[in-house]
Amino acid sequence: GGNLANERCSLAGAGTQGAALAFGGYYNGCLSCTEEYNGSTWSSAGVGPLSDARMRLAGAGTQNSALAFGGYSYLSCTEEYNGSSWSSGDDLNLARHGSAGAGTSVSAVLAFGGYDGDNYSQTNATEAYDGTSWSTCVNQITCNESLGGAGTSTNALSFGGYNGSSYSSSTEEYNNSS
Repeated sequence: GGNLANERCSLAGAGTQGAALAFGGYYNGCLSCTEEYNGSTWSSAGVGPLSDARMRLAGAGTQNSALAFGGYSYLSCTEEYNGSSWSSGDDLNLARHGSAGAGTSVSAVLAFGGYDGDNYSQTNATEAYDGTSWSTCVNQITCNESLGGAGTSTNALSFGGYNGSSYSSSTEEYNNSS
């Protein structure tokens, strides 16, 4: 595929291979830029930036219904994307960065893991977003930051990460009953 229009690291994304979204990140400072991918090229034309520039944030959803949450410096803010612009959503219960997400729309997202800025440690906290507010869920088994996430808000995977002393190859499965 084509290269991003804005080079950066520690960004988040949502969507599918043919309709993706990239947002936030770091390049000589925290970024707020958003780009859409159509299966071959990235473009920021007609796409609004995040309200809060940040890196190490998480994302989930689709190109036209995405959620951006958390980020450095321990932000609890959530932003909802409607296909052209971002708007404020309800704050995470636990401010964190380096978390992961899973979900298929703004109204069905999970946030899990990350680095808890209040306690200065990795967390296993899991929260669900219903399009209006975040609620706590059953926590992960492992406390990890910089982990990966995939799936839906009812059937998700958490994999890899860093637990404060070593890197992880573990995988955890989440379903809405466990």
